[in-house]
Amino acid sequence: MRNVSNQDKLESIKSLQSTISKLENALSQMTHNGANTTLVKKRLKAVHIGLTMLENVWNQRPHHYTQEDLAEARIVITGLFPSIENSYAKSKTGSPQRTLLERRMKALELAVQAIDEFSTK
Repeated sequence: MRNVSNQDKLESIKSLQSTISKLENALSQMTHNGANTTLVKKRLKAVHIGLTMLENVWNQRPHHYTQEDLAEARIVITGLFPSIENSYAKSKTGSPQRTLLERRMKALELAVQAIDEFSTK
């Protein structure tokens, strides 16, 4: 986990920050439209936890999450992979969308590793 290049660290943090921003926008729109926001809230919390755990592992930033929070975040994050992989398979080689999805998958994989690393301490 600690053998991740600085470039990958930076791209992963930016990717998760972007994902959080997209989820916050979706939550705002869904709330405004009166839609059920349970799933988006779970995903937003999970990605926040994933980002925090990467910052914890790489930058020794503290976190306040319980083992239960980490376990739930891990489940939610791993549940995102099938839809991201499906979108990736449909994207065109060399497209900006494919690059974004590659970075998102890598960031989420690293977040799961960071959660796993902390959970085994």
